[in-house]
Amino acid sequence: MVLKVFFPSCCSSADSGILIGRWISEQNSAVILAVVHFPFIPVQVKQYLGEVQRVTKVSVSVLGSWNNSKQEKEESLSEFLEDLGTIFCHEPWIQISKEGDSKFWSCSTLKKHSKNPQEEEIILVYYDQRKVMLSHLHPPLDTAGQGAEDASKLSAIFDTVARSQVLFMTDRYDEGPIKLTHWQSDGVEASIIVELLKQASVPACMLLTFLLSLVSGVCRSRVLKFWPLSFLWSKLSTCEQLGHRLQHLQVISSNKKAQNQTQLMRKANIFVSLLIDVALGILLMSWLYRKNRIGHLADTLIPVADHVAEELQDLLQWLMGAPAGLKMNRALDQVLGRFFLYHIHLWISYIHLLSPFIEMILWYVGLSACLGLTVALCILSDIIALLTFHIYCFYVYGARLYCLKIYGLSSLWRLFRGKKWNVLRQRVDSCSYDLDQLFIGTLLFTILLFLLPTTALYYLVFTLLRLLVVIVQGLIHLLVDLIDSLPLYSLILRLCRSYRLAAGVKFKVLEQQDGKPLRLLMQINPLSYGGVVQMYRLPTYSCYPRDSWASLCKKLFLGELIYPWKHKGDKQN
Repeated sequence: MVLKVFFPSCCSSADSGILIGRWISEQNSAVILAVVHFPFIPVQVKQYLGEVQRVTKVSVSVLGSWNNSKQEKEESLSEFLEDLGTIFCHEPWIQISKEGDSKFWSCSTLKKHSKNPQEEEIILVYYDQRKVMLSHLHPPLDTAGQGAEDASKLSAIFDTVARSQVLFMTDRYDEGPIKLTHWQSDGVEASIIVELLKQASVPACMLLTFLLSLVSGVCRSRVLKFWPLSFLWSKLSTCEQLGHRLQHLQVISSNKKAQNQTQLMRKANIFVSLLIDVALGILLMSWLYRKNRIGHLADTLIPVADHVAEELQDLLQWLMGAPAGLKMNRALDQVLGRFFLYHIHLWISYIHLLSPFIEMILWYVGLSACLGLTVALCILSDIIALLTFHIYCFYVYGARLYCLKIYGLSSLWRLFRGKKWNVLRQRVDSCSYDLDQLFIGTLLFTILLFLLPTTALYYLVFTLLRLLVVIVQGLIHLLVDLIDSLPLYSLILRLCRSYRLAAGVKFKVLEQQDGKPLRLLMQINPLSYGGVVQMYRLPTYSCYPRDSWASLCKKLFLGELIYPWKHKGDKQN
């Protein structure tokens, strides 16, 4: 059998002593965690390891001896280290020695209680203890096959080092009976800024939790459940985004400790996302209020709205004539054209009525950017929806009229074939019609068929205009979803400290010689950027429809409405 010994590279220069770690019998592996060097008392070592086991729930024990001989021969020390195997009683007893400046190490095992001792092949694997302890080994995306089995074996090694953090909290400056060598033996890593932030975060989280409880109480009150406010809350994307950010703040300010690494990374990603979102919003707000850009924007908005209205009037005049040489039903064409021209006239009057207040409205809207760039983008989407409300009305009128004719023609077509739609059973059944019903059905079918091109042309034009507005709003919401869902903290961590997000390991051969153990170096393979986004992507509220192309084409053909928001009854994709 092959014996695998995982040895921390930080202990390669430690003084002679004993090796403490965990023995994994299922893998025939030994994970060395630290070196206890002389002088020590065996009883005190056993008591210390018992306390470590009680705290970490890891079966830490003495696995063998470590001999770092500075001189050529130290036979007495070697014999003493070999005799320690009878005191601590571990089978097998691992003996690792380094002779002077030699680059080759000797590693052997003793099995005193074995009747048939067999020489085992030993593989000595070096690992960076700090990186392994701080990293989190992610399971493979494909959890079937040999990859899942290898990942479970590696996770046992990573879990052993991570759970033994208490063992690494002692350094050489501690006045204790036991002196250890590990990755923090020269001094425990700490930061004054981090410690101050930890102390300040407790009252800050308590204050934020109190304020959020008040806001949540107001949001859950019955006042917002009445018709006007509930309608606005469900239709405006700004309200949806504010509610989404409120949930994020509640997650961050929660006093519950993260149960695992995934929850901790989720909190960190939400915090960084909020921080960057607010920073970008403040930059936008400072840009808007500099050099009177709000006033220039208000002065530009009214002429743009008038220009859009004039272009719509020219488009309607073109449709009321002979568009592209098509022969239209003149009576229906004139009725529809005048109807839509009247709506444009009402819209222009409405815009000019609000023109004195546009600058003041934009000034207060600009202040909302301090809540975050995503809130400002959602307000922009709602403003676009309000400024193009007349186009939405045209689209609704045309879609309803077109839908009525399509369903009327399909019903009359079933009448010609002697069939009808069974409402109760939701299917088409056979039916017998008399002569009067067939005659009236023929007249209605002829009328609807000859009026369909005129209606379809108006529907097509206003649907294209509506799709243009929906595409602009969709791009805005895609940007909002990108800011909301992108795991920025994980991506920054992947860029700066890639070993924290481990996808696996790779082994590099250091030295190989006959009669000597094979020496390997274990290196951490980080997650790819795509894997980081896939694993730590934050959920979004998805207020915008995400229909497939087939579903969208079906809605357009049947004249069904394309809404700029997602209803509460719809399913999230």
